[in-house]
Amino acid sequence: VQLVESGGGLVQPGESLRLSCAASVTIFSAYAMAWYRQAPGKERELVAAIGSGGSITYVDSVKGRFTISRDNTNNTVYLQMNSLKPEDTAVYYCNAKRVYSAWRRDDYWGQGTQVTVSS
Repeated sequence: VQLVESGGGLVQPGESLRLSCAASVTIFSAYAMAWYRQAPGKERELVAAIGSGGSITYVDSVKGRFTISRDNTNNTVYLQMNSLKPEDTAVYYCNAKRVYSAWRRDDYWGQGTQVTVSS
């Protein structure tokens, strides 16, 4: 299984980026997908998640600025990031989870993509 992120880069405050994560899983629609980020010296945090049924959650700091979406036809999850701030600077990771039972689950991570917001 591979998760391949793309779309990171260097932008100025107030600008936008769109991250993509292509997943090579068998039944993409069965996976809950999420974006996490980790800034230097900080713990990895959940940014946004979208369940297999389409339920969505965001960390408070990105509500109203970021939008997570998924394309089950193309096995891809997106993170549209608008009005970027310097504090959004981090490595962003894609995650795919599927729970089969209490003792079996899939939990996959991408390699990460750097997002830097700086003037």
